Amino acid sequence: MKVQPASPDIQPPSREEEQAEVIRRLEEDIIFGRFAPGLRLVEDTLMQRYAASRHFVRQALFQLERQGIVLREKNVGATVRFYSADEVRQIYEVREMLTRQAALMIALPAPADLIAQLSELQRHYCARADAQDMRGIHETNDAFHVALFAACGNPYLVRSLQDYMNLTLPMRAKNLADSEGLALSRRQHELMIELLKGRDSWALAQLCVDHMQYSKADYLDRIAGDETKR
Repeated sequence: MKVQPASPDIQPPSREEEQAEVIRRLEEDIIFGRFAPGLRLVEDTLMQRYAASRHFVRQALFQLERQGIVLREKNVGATVRFYSADEVRQIYEVREMLTRQAALMIALPAPADLIAQLSELQRHYCARADAQDMRGIHETNDAFHVALFAACGNPYLVRSLQDYMNLTLPMRAKNLADSEGLALSRRQHELMIELLKGRDSWALAQLCVDHMQYSKADYLDRIAGDETKR
């Protein structure tokens, strides 16, 4: 009987992969609400949590500062970015205007290939939700909305929408970790697909705006107690 050659040893992750993993884990801790808005991010604590070097932790903090979800201040250090209630409302006002306009520009009834693309993304979204794969839920949710709004035909508007999706990431991603918020999101995605098959652009636009309200209200509730102390 011929002996099978031994399997090659699994290669350890590269430095780039290790760095990416620290960034991913820190980002998830923030956007999924494990680290509260305003929390001080102590390097030694993060090194222990992620079993990572100080260099990797610092690079992760710099990267997430560029993304806008970490704030670094002199004599304070790094903290989870805290948005005041007024800032949240103002940011969402802009995002709602962009969202409404993009939805109104989608030609209805939508083409069959768009319906098929969104239906497939929704199936992936539901599968990730059933598996409680938080990263997968977040990524497929964003992919669904980018594909939807790309149908408006204006790439500059879509780019602006993506900028505001990123800006609101610490406010909106946590609701995907909440069973009630996730269930609502799934239902609203299904209804969006149905409305795309019809001709009521205003109903579609209003649903897209309504879709954002749960996460906005959730973030405002989370910061209510902290804001009174500031």
